[in-house]
Amino acid sequence: MSTLSIEFFSGCLMRPVTFQVYLPDGLRFPTQESKKNPHYGRPTKTLFLLHGYTNNSGEWLYGSSIRFLAEKYNLAVVFPSGENGFYLNGAATGRKYCDFVGSELVDYMRKVFGLAKGAEDTFIGGLSMGGFGALHTAFAFPENFGKVAAMSSALLIHEIAGMKPGQDNGVANYEYYHLCFGDLDRVEESDANPETLVLKLKSENKEIPGIYMACGTEDFLLERNRAFCEFLKKEEIPVLYEEGPGSHNMQFWDAKLEPAIKWMLGN
Repeated sequence: MSTLSIEFFSGCLMRPVTFQVYLPDGLRFPTQESKKNPHYGRPTKTLFLLHGYTNNSGEWLYGSSIRFLAEKYNLAVVFPSGENGFYLNGAATGRKYCDFVGSELVDYMRKVFGLAKGAEDTFIGGLSMGGFGALHTAFAFPENFGKVAAMSSALLIHEIAGMKPGQDNGVANYEYYHLCFGDLDRVEESDANPETLVLKLKSENKEIPGIYMACGTEDFLLERNRAFCEFLKKEEIPVLYEEGPGSHNMQFWDAKLEPAIKWMLGN
């Protein structure tokens, strides 16, 4: 295995940033098992995995089975840090988190590692805030991501719409959401809303990335995920949606990680 920590200057965030990359070793050090593995008979595909609110890139890297799965399925995995920015472009200088993940990092992986060359070889996924970010980023850059896997996505747009100074929803306050999402009186029709991006792609007859969603039946975000799934179905956008016993924790997300990867690879 090769786990790399890379620091480079981000034009989107206007500062040096660090992200992690996991590269499978099956190609460099083939074993009897990897020689029989059909996933090593094709070029390595790339998965960008986004962490949740109040966490960092280590959430997936050290808290899940992703390293084992990366070796099993010949996947290079990129772990960006979105801080607490919901992976959205903010109005303030140095807050273009969506462009950072969806364009700048993809371009870096292409030029430096020769990976993520096309949408058919590049996927994005995430949990909670990262699930929201994965959906939004995939819809913002469909030319870069062929499929998206979103788990327990923090689809809070309709909840925070119209929020006023001094209010909060038990997770964060108005000031935080205003910083991330912009004008909360207009957020539902803004480009911060994944629904807006889907409708825009549909109206322009552009291809929409394949969508996989999963949420635990004891998760506090369950109804929000169901609602977004219903929106997609109403708009006749294909989505594979799964529910199962589980709460808002890594135990559920890790259990859904391999099914999501197999779906991405068409297995």
